[in-house]
Amino acid sequence: MSDDVHGGAVEIDGPRRTLILFSLTAATMMQTLDNTIANVALPRMQGSFSATQDQMAWVLTSYIIAAAIMIPLSGWLAGRIGRRRVFLFSVAGFTIASMLCGLAQSLPQVVLARLLQGVSGAALVPLSQAALLDITPAARQPRAMSLWAMATSLGPIMGPALGGWLTENYNWRWVFFINVPIGILSFVGMASSLPATTTHKSRFDFFGFTSLSVGLGALQLFLDRGQIKDWFDSTEIWIEAAIALAAFYLFVVHMLTTTERRFIDPALFKDRNFVAGCVVFFVVGLVMFATLALLPTMLEDLMNYPVLTTGLVTAPRGIGSVIALLLIPRLMSNFDPRLIVGAGFALTAVAAWQMTGFDLQMGISSIVWSGLAQGVGVVFLPVASLAFATLTPALRNEGTSVFSLMRNLGSSIGISIVVTLVTRNTQIAHASLGSHVSYYNPAMHTITGALPTLRTLTELNETVTQQAAMIAYNDDFQMMLVLSVAAIPLVLLFRKGVSKIAEPVAVD
Repeated sequence: MSDDVHGGAVEIDGPRRTLILFSLTAATMMQTLDNTIANVALPRMQGSFSATQDQMAWVLTSYIIAAAIMIPLSGWLAGRIGRRRVFLFSVAGFTIASMLCGLAQSLPQVVLARLLQGVSGAALVPLSQAALLDITPAARQPRAMSLWAMATSLGPIMGPALGGWLTENYNWRWVFFINVPIGILSFVGMASSLPATTTHKSRFDFFGFTSLSVGLGALQLFLDRGQIKDWFDSTEIWIEAAIALAAFYLFVVHMLTTTERRFIDPALFKDRNFVAGCVVFFVVGLVMFATLALLPTMLEDLMNYPVLTTGLVTAPRGIGSVIALLLIPRLMSNFDPRLIVGAGFALTAVAAWQMTGFDLQMGISSIVWSGLAQGVGVVFLPVASLAFATLTPALRNEGTSVFSLMRNLGSSIGISIVVTLVTRNTQIAHASLGSHVSYYNPAMHTITGALPTLRTLTELNETVTQQAAMIAYNDDFQMMLVLSVAAIPLVLLFRKGVSKIAEPVAVD
């Protein structure tokens, strides 16, 4: 392709733009799907490799750390070698890495392949957003962005159900092999339709990249291994926390004081709407992914739902997201996007309030309706519209990278918090409930009989543990309710009167 994306007023029309849209959304869904699809396959993989649970955690951790480090780099790479080349290398690398994961014969091979997946796929989400903004006229951007947002939202939601189905009916290797045909189609589509972008030679800020990468890597290790190592009772966690704080401090000081080319341009943070969008998107990632991490474990471990059933009863959340993403573009043309964001958080709060009433005897309708409400409350599209409405196109590549990074950080921190709280609050609730279980309580005799057996006492302990765990999950959902309500006033951070996505950078 000889087209160069730069300033102008010409746009891509017809089938070519449709092919670009299809290719970008396919690649985006492939990458976001892998955030969760491997989770349900971990027990089978653990058996295949005779590994411990602690060792298997590296299958997830290696991918997350690599992606977190590479997301900020994607903006610089797009400007240096061109967005089209970055896309093609990313899709090809991700597809090859997926094949290597499926063919792996040992745990180290899987971990290395997952590292390659994270490195390759990190650029797909942020740069696909920037590319769609560039090739689509302003009037059509809400519709294009809604389809793209659908792909980014449905990927993590579909992951557990699809991964469970593939693992049960085939084997865990197909969790990775499924990416191969999607990656090939996406690569062919991009190679034949995606326009080239103008490039510029710039010095690479090695100090900025290194300090940010070390900070993100240490933070991710801190979050992933904190619960395993009992947090600050472990020397390892103290070291990781200290490294993360020192690295982030050096990065911020370097970014604000150096006069040379910075890895992330501080001009990004002079745009009020962009900063507000990053803050809100951080909260979106925290609430959305933390809740998504809680439900499957609650349904499978606590309520003994099969993997497929878990996927089916949580699917309405994805249906709600689709409904919202189809309606929001029309609503944005008639209402202030800030009102839509506030309404989305309010609906998410309602869903969280419904979840605080979950119990061990509930039917699937409670899960379905709360999931549907939470899906409809997805506010990605209006938040993205507001965040990039006033950002100059020259900063769009870096902006989308930072924007995606904030969601990833929010999700990582949120998941770490809720998992820790479930574990600890279960222990607290168990101790509280257990204190009321006494042989001298007459009500006990109707359960255990006059002379309780070991089997009876074991079953009683399991019942108390289940109830304690349910209380812990309800406490987490209550925290999600508080966060959702607290996020509503954040819409006031956005500038008033901004109702359009930024004008696109056109194609000659």
